[in-house]
Amino acid sequence: MKDTRKRKTKKGNFGYFNSEKKRRLLITAGLFSLPLLIFFVAWAVNGTRMTVWTVLTVVGCLPGCKSMVSLIMILLRHPMDEKLYKEIRKHAGDLVMSYEMYMTFYEKSGYLDAVAVCGNTVVGYTSDPKADIAYLAEQSQKIIRKNGYKVDVKILRDLKPYLERLDSMNEHKESLRNGIKFTPDERYPDLSREELIKHTILAICL
Repeated sequence: MKDTRKRKTKKGNFGYFNSEKKRRLLITAGLFSLPLLIFFVAWAVNGTRMTVWTVLTVVGCLPGCKSMVSLIMILLRHPMDEKLYKEIRKHAGDLVMSYEMYMTFYEKSGYLDAVAVCGNTVVGYTSDPKADIAYLAEQSQKIIRKNGYKVDVKILRDLKPYLERLDSMNEHKESLRNGIKFTPDERYPDLSREELIKHTILAICL
């Protein structure tokens, strides 16, 4: 029998923002519903709000408030344009790719439509004219290198050069990967080196 259950869109996949908005909305609603239900039932039974149940309701709403902040942050993010995704996919080939990322750092944050990883080369693209691409590249490169991967990160704002770069990476992928030693991570034994770099990038994204 065919499994018709809708699967969650993973971080780094196209459609993640829309999927995550729905998921976080349901979680937030669920976290608020129980303490509020207790509050209104206690109010109806006791005829007053001045009970210990009100205090418990306030405390019980704290996880919901935390989830609400997370929900607001994801609601502010615009999903990747489908036409843009399809255009990039045409040039992605067999490269390890990630899509719809919002990088967060202490001083600045920024949106990336796509990131490609091949060997020690990491190239991203953003359609956001306000993104500080130099800062995002510098900070993400520092973090990836701290995790043991001596990569060079570059982020482009123009689509055509990015697509040409993807084509070039595909054409020269063997030479880009040549001579790189890799010991699998015990925590993620099934992930390749490039997938682990992608995993590190996603760890600094919303």
